[in-house]
Amino acid sequence: MAQERVTVCHSDELPAGQRRLVKTSRGVIGVFNINGSYRAVKNVCPHAGAELCLGPISGTTEINANGEIVWTREDRILRCVWHGWEFDLEDGYTLTTPRIRVALFPVTLEGDEVVLYV
Repeated sequence: MAQERVTVCHSDELPAGQRRLVKTSRGVIGVFNINGSYRAVKNVCPHAGAELCLGPISGTTEINANGEIVWTREDRILRCVWHGWEFDLEDGYTLTTPRIRVALFPVTLEGDEVVLYV
């Protein structure tokens, strides 16, 4: 099956820290600009079906090698609005249940257009 190419928007219409929801043949996909790096995520939480891409983006806390709690993964964690499940936008996996992940899609900057492939 060939991938569908979807022009999301002009790059200046999706500034850093913003998102855009796009209807595609594979459902609604959330496209995020994370400090100039684009990520695309299916807008369905694998836990309970919520509109995942409506949730906040932040970082999370982890315990470092010294046993200290530190803030990490700034602007990489997407939190579900229903139950607070957290997903890393780099790989799609949840932080608490690593076998569960949200579907990711390729998204690139082609010239001055943000382009999604589904």
